[in-house]
Amino acid sequence: MMTDTDRMAKVKIGGVEYPLIFTTKATKEIAKRYGGLANLGETLMKNENFEMALDEVTWLIALLANQSILIHNLQNEEQKPLLTEEAVELLTTPMELADYKNAITEAMVNGTKRHVESEDNTAEGEPLKNVKVE
Repeated sequence: MMTDTDRMAKVKIGGVEYPLIFTTKATKEIAKRYGGLANLGETLMKNENFEMALDEVTWLIALLANQSILIHNLQNEEQKPLLTEEAVELLTTPMELADYKNAITEAMVNGTKRHVESEDNTAEGEPLKNVKVE
């Protein structure tokens, strides 16, 4: 079973570490904005307008960082304020945003990763399935 730490990446914004979590809610927001995950990749890669590219990265950072805050607020009485796109813009440099693209990708890969577990029945005397036994 995956834990929250298995499905996140971390970034530091204004000296505060934020986990980036790729949730179902984030997936829905990305689908609304881009029409799907495949379109997100295309948009980020072929974005020729530098300002527009920065806007997209700051939006994604705020979206993914806010997932951990929303989870916290759901599970705790003490509420934390959400991270705004403006705060991301003010507390980061363009060079940091370039590095954050890797964290966005890592969070998305971790969030969509599947863990496959198989049961070992050999101890019970059953042969493994799909293994030729002679």
